[in-house]
Parts: sequence; C-alpha cells; structure tokens
Amino acid sequence: MISVILSTRNDELALAHALAALVPAAADGMVREVIVVDSGSTDGTVAVADAAGCKLVEGTGERGADLARGAGLARSDWLLFLSPDVMLEPGWQREARDFIDRLAMAGSGATRAASFRLAHAGFGWRSRLAETRAALRARLLAAPLPEQGLLVPSSLYRAVGGHRAEARRAESDLGRRIGRGRMSFLRARAISRGAAA
Repeated sequence: MISVILSTRNDELALAHALAALVPAAADGMVREVIVVDSGSTDGTVAVADAAGCKLVEGTGERGADLARGAGLARSDWLLFLSPDVMLEPGWQREARDFIDRLAMAGSGATRAASFRLAHAGFGWRSRLAETRAALRARLLAAPLPEQGLLVPSSLYRAVGGHRAEARRAESDLGRRIGRGRMSFLRARAISRGAAA
C-alpha cells in the first residue's frame, strides 16, 4: 500500500530508530517497501538499511534528485517521504489508513496529500515554539518541513512534477505545488530527534 522513501547520509542511529517505528505498519501490510537513497555514508547507515531489508539506492547528495529517484523506483500507489531524523509515533498507520480509506470512499483517492504534526523530542520552550512555527508554516503555506513527512498518492506526485532537483527546499517546493487545498494534516506526530531551531 505504501512505499516509504528516506534520503540518508551518515544517519546510522537515526535511521535505526526511524525504521523501528515502521515495523508495526510493515507487519500489518501497510508498508510494502522501504527505499533508502544513500549519498555516500561512511558510518553504518548502509548496514542498518540492509539488515532491515530496505531497498538500497545510491544517491547523488542532492536531496530533491535523491527523493525523486527513490519515488521512481517505488511500487506502491502511495508514497511516504520521511527524514531519517524522525520517528512516527505509535499508531500512525491507523490514521494514515483512515485517511487513504476516506479518500477512496469519497471517490477522490488521488487528489490529496497529508503531513504529520511535528513534535520535538526535546523539552523546554524552544521545542514547543518550533512545533508551533512548523504547524503555522505548514497550514498557511502548504509547505511542510522535511521532519513532518509527506504521504502522497504516486499519481498526484507525478502530476505535480515530483521533487525537483534544483529546488533549495525540495519538500517545501513539492508541498506548494500540491497546494493548500489538497493538503491534509494528520493528528499523528512525527517526532524529530534534531534540536529545535
């Protein structure tokens, strides 16, 4: 049902955590495959991806081009782009499945995308402020941050031109082309291990 695509470079520990959060969804058939596009990692990133059964692809180091390459190899009708620095909270797959099922029942299965709510693993006001800024930015500009993930039908992804190699912020650029009217925001959280800016 879903192909998960991650772009990595020296993300060994983060990738292990991100993949662990996908195991329940893979066990119930929600996640069909995980594609890791790696841009020359020198740590154990490739070993982690290989041990988890991910499809490994050599990347260029240009995020937009790498994500587009991963999407081009995906076999599912739905694509989920994730940052390796993110763990999806338990139960995320139920909400994602409900979102996909609602679109199918409404007869509009390939017309909307979704993003998760950003949460920072850290404590304190800086983390909460970063979460609030991300929520406002995503809703006002239809430009979710890479840490929020993006769940999109492969047909919609292709229709809007996918990730562009030349885009400075590949995920935000894609979100703007999908448009605010076609973007939904799920209640499930994507928990970022990175420090709040």
